Amino acid sequence: MNILIAEDDNDIRELIKLHLSKEDYTVFLAEDGKKAIDIFDTNNIDLAVLDIMLPFVDGFNILRHIRNTSEIPVIFLTARGNDEDKILGLGLGGDDYMVKPFSPIELTARIQAQLRRYYKYATGKQNDRIVLGYLILDKTSCEVLRNNIPLELNAKEFKILELLIENPGKVYTKKQIYETIWEDTYYGDDNTIMVHISHIRDKIEEDPKKPQYLKTIRGIGYKMEKINNA
Repeated sequence: MNILIAEDDNDIRELIKLHLSKEDYTVFLAEDGKKAIDIFDTNNIDLAVLDIMLPFVDGFNILRHIRNTSEIPVIFLTARGNDEDKILGLGLGGDDYMVKPFSPIELTARIQAQLRRYYKYATGKQNDRIVLGYLILDKTSCEVLRNNIPLELNAKEFKILELLIENPGKVYTKKQIYETIWEDTYYGDDNTIMVHISHIRDKIEEDPKKPQYLKTIRGIGYKMEKINNA
């Protein structure tokens, strides 16, 4: 698992890295807020430990950036121990708050506890969330995200996408799609399906004219391409 440590004190950074590496975590180190945000944006981070007083971007604003796209656990590790900062940090979406001086053994234990809690929660939800590349389809909320940005799909578009994305690589005929989604007999009305497919592509594809996800199988129907998740 990948842990981000945002801390401007080199000795503290290295101390935390030493303890976490012993537990087989991959540790990313940032000495300032800008680098922390860059690391988060370009790596699959599972948990972040943030100091508050950092150059360029403080820990509170790093958390705000993280919460725009992610629910990963975030632990504040800071010399600022007043109640106002604790309330602010937790209120912004922080999961834990430790005050320096600190025990690296205790920090490691808190990290492990947060990861257990988070992935137990995520596992409970995973059957309702389908992830394919940069797309996420949530059956419970009937929501589709593209690069973590919600898309506006109507009910039929959502159902078509759900049907296709549940079985990447499987080809569905137009007849199968129509009779499954519209729950009616298919009489060769290709235009209805084509219009909905076109609208879906406009929303999920980077270039709808050269789709990477929703492929046409000429003369047969459509499929969702198998794409590795980031």
